[in-house]
Amino acid sequence: MSSKEAILNKIKQNKPEFVSELPDLSVLGSDQFDVLETYKTTLKNIGGDFVEVSSIDEVLSYVKDNYAVEKRIITTLPEFAEIASLDWNNDDPHSLANVELTILKGHFAVAENSAIWVTDSILGQRVAPFIAQYLAIIVDKKTIVSTMHQAYEKIGNLDYGFGTFIAGPSKTADIEQSLVLGAHGARGLVVFLLE
Repeated sequence: MSSKEAILNKIKQNKPEFVSELPDLSVLGSDQFDVLETYKTTLKNIGGDFVEVSSIDEVLSYVKDNYAVEKRIITTLPEFAEIASLDWNNDDPHSLANVELTILKGHFAVAENSAIWVTDSILGQRVAPFIAQYLAIIVDKKTIVSTMHQAYEKIGNLDYGFGTFIAGPSKTADIEQSLVLGAHGARGLVVFLLE
């Protein structure tokens, strides 16, 4: 018997028993921690910011007060037509290179890593949240789930062409361990937590 065969035989002898049922992950739920506070803390820790609001009008006022509205702002939300372009969805994605701010509404968020789930039905164009200098996403507080396990349960049977989780501003330190913001997406993210 060769050493290879001996090793394979030992592996076969020590193979664990087959388990047909997956472990119950429901114990990882929101009763373990305060979902909203965890979301806010995690978002701050990864470089994002949040603003708690009770209406879309408060979001509009915040954007007017904190962003240069004379620069290019795009959105898929008609409530922001006063300050943002709505007719960019069919444009060449390269024409969006000068976008200062993209305003979106997320489907839901995840407390443990501050990720926000968005799909092509929200984005307009897939490049929209990644090409803008700054990104603003509105999330209903009541839609925040505790863990990624719960998030994947929510999206597991949904039908969508493209979907992604977005968490925090883009940052990398790959080159000479120097932190660069905005290398792969927006260099700033504000999440509006809607009551």
